[in-house]
This record gives sequence, structure tokens and C-alpha cells, in this order.
Amino acid sequence: MPAFRLRRLRDTLPGMNEIPRPPELRPPDLLRTTQAAEGLMRRRFSVAEIEAMVAAGVIPEDERFELIGGEVVPMSPKGIRHETLKVSLNMFWAAHLPPEIAIAPETTFRLSPDSFVEPDFVFYRRADGLAALSPATALLAVEVADSSLAYDLHRKSRIYAAAGVRAVWVIEAERLVTHVHARPGIDGFAEQRTVGPDEPLRLDFADDLSLRLADLPPA
Repeated sequence: MPAFRLRRLRDTLPGMNEIPRPPELRPPDLLRTTQAAEGLMRRRFSVAEIEAMVAAGVIPEDERFELIGGEVVPMSPKGIRHETLKVSLNMFWAAHLPPEIAIAPETTFRLSPDSFVEPDFVFYRRADGLAALSPATALLAVEVADSSLAYDLHRKSRIYAAAGVRAVWVIEAERLVTHVHARPGIDGFAEQRTVGPDEPLRLDFADDLSLRLADLPPA
């Protein structure tokens, strides 16, 4: 699922408490966001409605966003540390993947009728299939975090837990520290621990995929 950013109303309509700035002076990540309706009721979108808008061309396919509780949430830009670590992880896991396990990089992960996210990786059993990917069939979701670290560690982790995803890793791209979350519940993950770059990260469903982040070759 592509990502989406809402147009910032203050930048397009004069008289909204500030003087509109020319597009070339606005940060790229603010061009299609808005806080104009802050505190007001918003229309809730469903995953099916968003997918229909993409199919109809209303939403460009290269837009990056997630749908959280029916609200469109722009995704943070990805820096070079994020991309370097993501590529290194993808190369390692792809080379050691057992035949019964599959990995989906940056796939649209539908958590509920009004929520989807785009984790960096999701593991699942090939017998279940990607088309049937759900919180019940996902073995592990992995988020590589740089500028989005606070959001991934707190709000987004609670979203995963409430949906029933069995395990989530949030990997800090700068420090190579992994926050391991397990045993989901409505209030969050009951089990949370931190794994350093020199400690083993174990995947209980496929030991061949276990690794130490400090041992990963650079991308």
C-alpha cells in the first residue's frame, strides 16, 4: 500500500492565522499535512476505502502513509542509517530463510478494518500465504527506527499489541539496540526487553535467522 500525505490547509488557504509560504519554502514533509481540524471531529476512513481511492487514482501510488484508527498518518522520511540497516537485514535474512518461512519487506499489514501499517519486515509461514497476512498469522513484525523511534516504541507498539501481533522488534538504526516486545494485550506488550548490538537476537520460529546486529556486514 502506498503512502499518503494530506495537503496542509494553512498553506493553501490565506487567512488561517499565518501568511502562506510559497511551496519552495515549505519542508517537503509538511506539504500535504494539516492541523487545521485539530480538536474537531474527523471522518473515519476504512482500509477498503483507501484502497479504492488508490485504485481510482485519487491517491497517488507513491504516497507514503499509514491508516491508524481510520485516520491517515504520514510516515517519517527515511534517512541513510535506516536504509543501510534495512538493506543489511534484508540481505542476511533472505540468505538464511528456511523454506517454510517467508518475509515481506515494507508490505501493507492490515491490522483491522480501519488500520494498516507498513513495517519494514513481517515474517509469516509460507503455508499461510501473504494474501492471508493478519495479526493472527504474523510471526514477527520488525520496525527499523531512526527519526520515528519515539512513535514506534510507544504509540505504534501499542497499536500492534491491541491488534494481537505476537511479537514486534523496534531496532534503533543509530545505536543498533533492539527493543523486543512479546505477549500482546489491549494495554500493550506484557514482555519488553532490550537487546544490545553484541547480544544474539533469536527468532523462536527459525533459529537460522537469529543474528547479532554488530556482526552484520554493511550494505
